[in-house]
Amino acid sequence: MTAHNASEAAGSPDGASDDDALPPVIPISHGPESETEEVPWIDRAKTFLIGKPRDLGDHALFESLSLVAFLAWVGLGADGLSSSCYGPSEAFHHLGSHAPLAVFLSLATVATVFIISACYGHIIEEFPSGGGGYLVASKLLGRQAGLTSGCALMVDYVLTVTVSIAAAGDALFGFFGTDWHWLGFDAVEWKLAAEAGAILFLIILNLRGVKESVMALVPIFLIFLVTHAIMIAGSVFMDIGETGQVVATVATEVRTSIADPQIGLWGMMALLLHAYSLGAGTYTGIEAVSNSMAVMREPRVATGKRTMVYMAISLSLTAGGLMLAYLLLKIQFSPDKTMNHALTEVFIGRLGLGDSAFGTGFIIVTMLSEGALLVVAAQAGFIDGPRVLANMARDSWVPHWFANLSERLATHNGIVLMGLAALVALLLTRGHVSTLVIMYSINVFITFSLSMLGMCAFWWQRRQTSELWKKRLALFSFGAFLCCLILTITVVEKFETGGWITLAVTGACFGVCELIQRYYQKVSKKLRLLDQTLADLPIVGEPNLSEPREDQPTAVVMVGGYGGLGIHTIYHALSVWRGYYKNLIFVSVGVVDSGNFKGASEVEELRKHTETNLNKYVELGQKLGMASAAFMSVGTDVVEELEHVCLEVRKQFPNAVFFAGQLVFQRETWYQRLLHNRTAYSLERRLHWAGCPIMILPNRVQ
Repeated sequence: MTAHNASEAAGSPDGASDDDALPPVIPISHGPESETEEVPWIDRAKTFLIGKPRDLGDHALFESLSLVAFLAWVGLGADGLSSSCYGPSEAFHHLGSHAPLAVFLSLATVATVFIISACYGHIIEEFPSGGGGYLVASKLLGRQAGLTSGCALMVDYVLTVTVSIAAAGDALFGFFGTDWHWLGFDAVEWKLAAEAGAILFLIILNLRGVKESVMALVPIFLIFLVTHAIMIAGSVFMDIGETGQVVATVATEVRTSIADPQIGLWGMMALLLHAYSLGAGTYTGIEAVSNSMAVMREPRVATGKRTMVYMAISLSLTAGGLMLAYLLLKIQFSPDKTMNHALTEVFIGRLGLGDSAFGTGFIIVTMLSEGALLVVAAQAGFIDGPRVLANMARDSWVPHWFANLSERLATHNGIVLMGLAALVALLLTRGHVSTLVIMYSINVFITFSLSMLGMCAFWWQRRQTSELWKKRLALFSFGAFLCCLILTITVVEKFETGGWITLAVTGACFGVCELIQRYYQKVSKKLRLLDQTLADLPIVGEPNLSEPREDQPTAVVMVGGYGGLGIHTIYHALSVWRGYYKNLIFVSVGVVDSGNFKGASEVEELRKHTETNLNKYVELGQKLGMASAAFMSVGTDVVEELEHVCLEVRKQFPNAVFFAGQLVFQRETWYQRLLHNRTAYSLERRLHWAGCPIMILPNRVQ
């Protein structure tokens, strides 16, 4: 059994043995690299792009990496705030010639933002460890609902990146128009190339770590807020003296629509509902905070709820204000530029600054900040998407290595997958924002609906124990009604124009995840039989309590959690040359992954758990008549940590031979290679290069 099994290494610690005869487990940690040691160019390039490895021994590390409410608002709230760049315009556009009804649409949008935000604020209270819609649905509605929510979130966060980058391209390339060519490529091709480059840039930025990626984008976020606040407030105050006329126009539109036999009251309500539902992109991103509670500064619940308040206020005022500004300044939809671009130009023109340098500069800064904020909003996909994958990996819905962390303590496998999937979605849709928003909104509201329904069930179950149950149940019931209504209308209205694609992709993800978990369950069942056979195997004889001698033949066995696989590897190793080895050394690595990277206390708990397992192996080795000891390390890169520990052991025991276990199958398939690690083979190459003998012992799975 290899020493890197994250599910075993990071599980709940067992009671440690108090046997004073057990030698202490020797911790080995990386020291600073020697200045004279030559570093390969590829490692130097990696350090330049991504940064140096984090020091897990630094107790201030977790606080330095966590986000206060303001930074969380920037990194996670930007997704919600940026939706004001396309959600309100999409809703306003579908009012057609009935633009005065935008007043009601604006009020409905503001109310919906606050209702959904309030619901997610209470979800944070009940699920402070994070997990968002996936955890809520899994815990409260069952595994199938949880898987549905998880798959919807996976696709959602891929589309978060794609929609944000595509909308940023539209905002920025709107300055240049669409009818031009350069170097043999047209405007759309140049826009797609720039958007693909932005996604690649964000992959690298996020591999450096969450806080670095957020800090770099704070100025963009603030410029967007200032410029759009000026534009919205200015648009309202310019027409403040004509409030009576605006009210009269709205009243006339209502009376005319009701009196029109082709529309009527119900037709007008249907039109409003249609536009309201197609502006569902406005509400995307609200769930991001509940998914990323792990990156919040302590106290996490207070920080998360404060972030939700910031997000609700900024999004509601921006989205509702933009709709009102469209109405007051009579903005019309144009395929050549975004409605926000048109609004900015009309606003500057109304101020009489259209031909001035200040007016031109304001337009440029506003649109650049809008495009840049959309790039910032893609951060939510890179922050939350990998975390959803990590949560699902721990539940065996996706390959377990999606829970791994890099040296920079980033969920690097998920980041790369999100980025590459976003690139594919961008190229397949040619960056068409309207199509992407439809696909995006459907999955967002699948998760919203399941979360609201789950919380309804939660508060109904607590009706006998909590005085708040009626208020909470009423809030979540209304939230569930709104979310299910928007989801249903969006699917029905846009099924043939892109809705079916997102449902098909989400359904395909669901099927693949089901197959993956069934496979893992099948393998786990067989491994449990091995545990039952070997874990409690009786051993007769006096234990050997002597310390290992450095000059004697030594078998070094890499192990993980105490169980049948590790014991099988030990017996197999000792049977290679029976009676030859006098020392038995155990090596293990406590793997820091996204499940236990929540603070210094969790890492210390992992260290103790790894020591507990090693003590059990040392006790077993002593009972087998071998002088035994143990060495360990804690880190994120299993192969690198094992290599470092093994080389240190080799210095102390020059006659050591290393043994590593590896699961093998009678007919290994491509998906088995994908779902199981290859740590033993990677370590074999490294130790062979260092001149250390190593044998890989098979643990057969029938």
